[in-house]
Amino acid sequence: MFKNIREDIGSVFARDPAARNTLEVLTCYPGLHARLMHRIANRLWHVRLKWLARFLSYLTRGLTGIEIHPGATIGKRFFIDHGFGVVIGETAEIGDDVTLYQGVTLGGTSWKAGKRHPTLGDGVVVGAGAKVLGPVVIGAGAKIGSNAVVVKDVPEGATAVGIPARILDEERKKSKGFDAYALGNDQNDPVAKALHGLIGHSVTVDQRIDSILQHLEKMGVNVQEERAAADKFDPGHLNKIVD
Repeated sequence: MFKNIREDIGSVFARDPAARNTLEVLTCYPGLHARLMHRIANRLWHVRLKWLARFLSYLTRGLTGIEIHPGATIGKRFFIDHGFGVVIGETAEIGDDVTLYQGVTLGGTSWKAGKRHPTLGDGVVVGAGAKVLGPVVIGAGAKIGSNAVVVKDVPEGATAVGIPARILDEERKKSKGFDAYALGNDQNDPVAKALHGLIGHSVTVDQRIDSILQHLEKMGVNVQEERAAADKFDPGHLNKIVD
């Protein structure tokens, strides 16, 4: 028990540079408090003191803002950073060295009994506000970007972002594709890519129209009305909105 607590404290120092000393970690880290209380609630759950386990979990939620069902299975060196709004369901299974940020939900998508919550492998990191739903499996070392909604399995070592979550391609994974707190501009959003493609095409068409109008002007044709109509559409303005 005490060995596990020491490992939990060590995981805070390893993953949060703001942690200064053991007293501060023990008294000011709600993620650690929630984990300690869950250990007790989980033992009560497995000895069939289920009401007492749920009540302890309820009290812990009021104290920390973190809701962990006493039936959830959690491995070693589990770390919840900030923690407020984290929800972990009954049949969730969490491996060793997993990190969750605030607002994460490991939830279910069915009212049927049985396995209905996610399984997270060792070393998984789930960014702020992300939702991992259903009995999906997140492979060891995978990263879930902030605000992502994951409803399908994620392979080991992969990075998943977006709504619904998608796996970043190899080129993106080599760059900075994961951010624990917010979506970056380089996260391969297919909607943004489509819009940029349309805008780029419209710019090319606009350049061709301008070239045609220039040739017509050289031939003595009055094209003022055509130029006025073309100037009303500014693809550069749309590009700023997408960015």
